[in-house]
Amino acid sequence: MNLPNKLTILRTILIPFFLVAMLWDEVPYGNWIALAIFGIASLTDMLDGKIARKYNLVTNFGKFMDPLADKLLVSSALIAFVDLGRIPCWIVITIIAREFIISGFRLVAANNGIVIAAGIWGKIKTAEQMVMICILLADLGSLFPSAADGISVFEDILIYAALILTIVSLLDYLIHNRDVLAENNK
Repeated sequence: MNLPNKLTILRTILIPFFLVAMLWDEVPYGNWIALAIFGIASLTDMLDGKIARKYNLVTNFGKFMDPLADKLLVSSALIAFVDLGRIPCWIVITIIAREFIISGFRLVAANNGIVIAAGIWGKIKTAEQMVMICILLADLGSLFPSAADGISVFEDILIYAALILTIVSLLDYLIHNRDVLAENNK
């Protein structure tokens, strides 16, 4: 087991600890601990890919597990925010649905021997989601005026930006890779 794969496994193992810190009221400073765990897990995502590419340590396990670990981490945070009443459920469903659609699309492409790299909109979407999650964990939105739903205007902007970028990245992905489905029909 190489270092990038160990980092991916570490990210996956950190998810339950992140959720306990985030959701269990008995954890002192739980939101700050959750933020630290989320930050560490996010850094392992950046590091494992760089190390794997730089030292030619790319493995099938890593190709499979790395994106899965990322989706589990972000989806866990978003679902926990729904439980806490911080993000509307329909937005989280839309974001997670995008991930299922893209994963299915990549499976079809892989069956046709096509590897599809992440596009710029997907990278921007991921970065914005990470920032949004960190801001919500740190509860920095409380420094700004609140909307009618009790969520700060700043948090609302971040949440809706994540939603818009999710939809834009999905459309961009499908438009730029529409030939994958056409080839499958031949």
